Amino acid sequence: MARAWYAVHTIAGHENKVKDVMTRRAQVEGIWGLDIHEILIPTEQELTTRNGKRVLRDKKVFPGYILIKMNLNDESFKLVKSTSGVTGFVQSGNKPVPLEEYEVRRIMSNLEANKEAPKVAYHKNDIIRVIEGPFSDYTGKVEEVNPDREKLKVMINIFGRETPVELDFTQVEKM
Repeated sequence: MARAWYAVHTIAGHENKVKDVMTRRAQVEGIWGLDIHEILIPTEQELTTRNGKRVLRDKKVFPGYILIKMNLNDESFKLVKSTSGVTGFVQSGNKPVPLEEYEVRRIMSNLEANKEAPKVAYHKNDIIRVIEGPFSDYTGKVEEVNPDREKLKVMINIFGRETPVELDFTQVEKM
């Protein structure tokens, strides 16, 4: 069978561990490069605030899934299914379904685009808590996000009225 990309379901949070174990097992069994060619965990960079500091972190695009480029045969199927942390292939009936080529191209192009500009963790209508400044400990709803200036326009309830306040990304955290 021809080489294709397959989506494999894993225990959430164990994607990197599954990738490492599967790569090692494929190398030991001598099928790395022959039947299993590449293992990918799609991630994108996200700009978040932790303890008042801006931090870039990798966020999984498909939590609980890894993508494997492989020739599907009995040996490679058994290796993937028997790897600790794998719950199974994305399949129809009993047969794993390969991803369409256009889907893989779209995923890869989205990953490349996200490497250039990190994704902002805040979106319109998010509920946030102010952690720094004169409005500390107030909560509000995000009205506008300006990623270039790293500012948020937040509606905060002050004295019973919704008041627009402009805050830095570092002054707030998501609820």
